[in-house]
Amino acid sequence: METHPVVSREEWLTARRALLAKEKEATRLRDQLNAQRQALPWVKVTADYVFDTPSGQKSLADLFDGRSQLIVYHFMLGPGWTAGCPGCSFLADHLDGALPHLTHHDVTLIAVSRAPLGDIQAYKKRMGWQFPWVSSNSNSFNFDYHVSYTPEQPASDTVEYNFTEIRRENANDEFPGLSAFFKDEAGNVYHTYSSYGRGPEELIGTLMILDRAPKGRNEDGTMSFVKRHDEYDGAPDHSCHAC
Repeated sequence: METHPVVSREEWLTARRALLAKEKEATRLRDQLNAQRQALPWVKVTADYVFDTPSGQKSLADLFDGRSQLIVYHFMLGPGWTAGCPGCSFLADHLDGALPHLTHHDVTLIAVSRAPLGDIQAYKKRMGWQFPWVSSNSNSFNFDYHVSYTPEQPASDTVEYNFTEIRRENANDEFPGLSAFFKDEAGNVYHTYSSYGRGPEELIGTLMILDRAPKGRNEDGTMSFVKRHDEYDGAPDHSCHAC
């Protein structure tokens, strides 16, 4: 930890008030961004996606579960993987507590991965999560929303991630992201928003807390300190959370 100056209470208050002005400015800018986000034009979804779910196959419209808004977290768990991405798992640890608030505010939150449903369910049980999680293994959803790429694509090809073209040789097969959809009374579904990279970071309450701790995130690279919650020393076993 770097050495910080130690000052009087009065000097600290002067510095803190200056920072408060910037925090308030950032809050106002966030409000403006939120308004611009909600003002984005929409794209009608015409593809007939069919997802594998614990209660059978469902369309994208079915995933709304009777609500008009759907938030999809693109969770990095590809075919053949033995465990989900640590970063996605870190984010997912924060979802269950939000579910009752979202569902009573006309929003359904769901995770989608390309792994077969059985692999998803096994990892979900290991982590003790309750949020709904479905498989897009039999459709092109992940590819159409630019979070999955086939390893067979030539390295010279370019692919899109975070609205930027990158060379295939610099891309993973799976990437994280978040997408939002709206369903009208006629059953039409519209894509309203997507965010990638560090975009969904605000969903991770632990990072927001660390940003206010004396050492901050104290990382060597983005989330370099993160492990799956059952991999920390002394971590309790949550595998029977739903028992």
